[in-house]
Amino acid sequence: MANYSRIEVATVMKETGLVPLFFHSDIAITKKVTKACYDGGARLLEFTSRGDFAHEVFGELSKYCNTELPGMILGVGSVTDAASASLYMSLGANFVVTPVLREDIAMVCNRRKVMWSPGCGSLTEICKAEELGCEVVKLFPGGIYGPGFIKAIKGPQPWTSIMPTGGVAPSEDNLKGWFDAGATCVGMGSKLITKDMIAVGDFAGIQSNCEKAIAIINRVRS
Repeated sequence: MANYSRIEVATVMKETGLVPLFFHSDIAITKKVTKACYDGGARLLEFTSRGDFAHEVFGELSKYCNTELPGMILGVGSVTDAASASLYMSLGANFVVTPVLREDIAMVCNRRKVMWSPGCGSLTEICKAEELGCEVVKLFPGGIYGPGFIKAIKGPQPWTSIMPTGGVAPSEDNLKGWFDAGATCVGMGSKLITKDMIAVGDFAGIQSNCEKAIAIINRVRS
């Protein structure tokens, strides 16, 4: 069961500006990565469900966050059907992120008042998502559309909150482009938590990347 309402999750997304994305089949490594992100100032983590028995890892990570990382909001990504969304919510997911817009996922999340963020690639999809109760729309793949897409959407729909994922990097130029265009927050995976860092156990480096990314976001938004 979720510990945070969808409004609370959306508020933290806006305040911190960063949602790290990560998946690993080893629970010990996953806990260390999550702790590194937490120590680096991140207060959300999207566990990308992309492997066999991923829900088992998530369940253990959810318990860990609840007991060891106060204020850490754990969610799940790469969810493609309502059954999976329901499973992860029963394991404590506080938000559900999907690569596409699916009404069946919206329905099960809304029933439990859990935030869901669907991947959208057009104004029509964004409008439909908002009609279904979406608080923050995921722009995916963000690198294909670019900051100009967000700026164009914010013209006729200044109320729309958008989280680009894909094509986001922890650099001043990249983040300034997204936030100047009107992004509410950004989702960042392999460029924040690199494979090389995982391979050598450089969790201090992951913490440092999060600290730097959040510092840049605060700077470019001020």
